[in-house]
Amino acid sequence: MLPTNLMPLSLKGESNSGRPKQYANLLTGLITDWRNQFNQPNVPFIYAQLPNFMEVNYLPEESNWAEFRASQLAGLSLPNTAMTVNIELGEWNDIHPENKKDVGERMALAAQKIVYAKDVVYSGPMYKDYSTKEGKVEISFYHVGSGLMAKNNEPLSQFAIAGEDKKFTWAQAKIEGDKVVVWSEKITDPKYVRYAWADNPDNPNLYNKEGLPASPFSTE
Repeated sequence: MLPTNLMPLSLKGESNSGRPKQYANLLTGLITDWRNQFNQPNVPFIYAQLPNFMEVNYLPEESNWAEFRASQLAGLSLPNTAMTVNIELGEWNDIHPENKKDVGERMALAAQKIVYAKDVVYSGPMYKDYSTKEGKVEISFYHVGSGLMAKNNEPLSQFAIAGEDKKFTWAQAKIEGDKVVVWSEKITDPKYVRYAWADNPDNPNLYNKEGLPASPFSTE
């Protein structure tokens, strides 16, 4: 049985994916309102970020689903919240993919942390900040766990970079300690970086060593 301070809550979001930027305020407003309505101002709130879906585009693209995932990150600005990243668990042709087990296990990890205060790594890397130096962008993260890694020891993929014009091109990326350095010979004065910014990104492979995937992000 769930403890009395844990109310199981769900929020289905893909129906308003056409208005992704509104979702940040809607999500934080909903969490705040439900906590007020149930008179539990700090009740744990765990939710799932949308997975990959639709056709793969092998070029950097604009994406409502990527914008929507970014808006879902806003819920983490409230205390006692957690979000599972599921960017590799979807199916291109099914908005409700079959693999619920891995999503559930990631949510259970989050519950162990924010409900039961267990000392566990419960999240994959989340974008924190960036700096630029000598034509390269250095990205730092929350939730690096015991370290960053590229899944299957392959080169990091799905990083794109742009200058002031925001015309993104695929970039090279490598892990240096707890950070990722991103660059491209095509962009001499980089201003922006995106990771897994697509409806269905092709093989996003940045993880922490606990095996949890990094959330898609944009530095914009």
